[in-house]
Amino acid sequence: MITARAFEGKRYAVFGLARTGLATARALCASGATVLAWDDGEAGRAAAEAAGIPLVNLYETDFAGLDGLLLSPGIPLHLPQPHPLAEKARSAGVEILGDIELFSRARAELPEHRVVAITGTNGKSTTTALIHHVLRENGIEARLGGNIGLPILGEEPLPAGGVYVLELSSFQIDLVQSLAVDVAVLLNITPDHLDRHGDMAGYAHAKERLFRMQKRGQTAVVSVDDDYCRAIARACGARLCAISIEQPQPAGVSVLNGQLAADGAVLGNQSEWPRLQGPHNAQNAAAAFAATRALGLAPEKILTAFKTYGGLPHRMEFVAEVGGVTYLNDSKATNPTSTAPALAAYPAIHWIAGGKAKTDELDACLPHLGNVRAAYTIGAAEELFANLLAPHVPVEKAGTLENAVKLAASRAQPGEVVLLSPACASYDQFRDFEARGDAFRAAVSALQEAASA
Repeated sequence: MITARAFEGKRYAVFGLARTGLATARALCASGATVLAWDDGEAGRAAAEAAGIPLVNLYETDFAGLDGLLLSPGIPLHLPQPHPLAEKARSAGVEILGDIELFSRARAELPEHRVVAITGTNGKSTTTALIHHVLRENGIEARLGGNIGLPILGEEPLPAGGVYVLELSSFQIDLVQSLAVDVAVLLNITPDHLDRHGDMAGYAHAKERLFRMQKRGQTAVVSVDDDYCRAIARACGARLCAISIEQPQPAGVSVLNGQLAADGAVLGNQSEWPRLQGPHNAQNAAAAFAATRALGLAPEKILTAFKTYGGLPHRMEFVAEVGGVTYLNDSKATNPTSTAPALAAYPAIHWIAGGKAKTDELDACLPHLGNVRAAYTIGAAEELFANLLAPHVPVEKAGTLENAVKLAASRAQPGEVVLLSPACASYDQFRDFEARGDAFRAAVSALQEAASA
């Protein structure tokens, strides 16, 4: 794990003991800090006890003298209502931070390294994994962390010359004060998490904080294809590399009509990258190219690595073909803008959608409904999505994912696709989007077993 003498002798409260919170508590203890840990759930407390982490009911604890309250990113600081422990910390003058800020403060004690951080509404995980893949394929030690992979403090420190590649959500950036990354990447900003940020301006401001922490000489890779990103690009204090999939960038990177161009010269063809097809992956590839160029890799080495990138689980992932019908798991699509590329990619889709809605519209998906043979709505958004889609496509309210898979399988014809791309968060019925994707795989596996019986 990553530890630091900077934490030795200090007292921290850690609230939320899932993977990230537990890794944070363990790293602090190993650094010589005093840790007061708590979780509202029995499972989190049991995991902490098993790891030897002291448990203290923080609701009943005096916060005077604490050096910080460590919160998991999902815990609200302000909206829709501040968590009671966040308010308690503010009243006591106690700093509120997250594991990424602890990593930032530990950096001075780590072997010489660089950090790339990726944010945006959609495409973060693919771009993060792609950058990590390009580095590893070129012999550079790299670690994934943040919103993907293992919690960063639970990772082993890299040797000198390594690169930490961090996917950062707006929630994580809210808990960071000092992370000046060598390369910061912003892909796009579309409506998401508005209950936590109040409005689009608040959401964009959270993303912008990553770039305000950068120093001159560092690199900001920013898409200039939406108004919010363009505004952030104009305000960057770091060296700007603009990327686009809508217009040429004479002094940046663009992917237009499948051609990747950097500094005005065409260098590669998207058709050569099997797992990076579609406009959304064009943007991801442009960002990854710009970021790894900023780290010093030659264009030909980057593009060679693009050819061997294998894709991500839960992102337009092929699961199986049963009776001539293809089943695809796009559980990571947790908002309409993230779902739209999947709907655009296939001509005959049986679409499973729903969960905990982040918006009350499906506007980004509407232009692609000509590809949808039928929709099957599930979860808390079942009624909302059924009402939105009924004027356009046949809809069945399936309730559960398992039932939706059965219904779609009974209606899909050979050559068609059954697509789980929920356009919603998973928290109404599942622990996270991974658990939802795993449930989809299990349901498809049951279809395979029935077909072979």
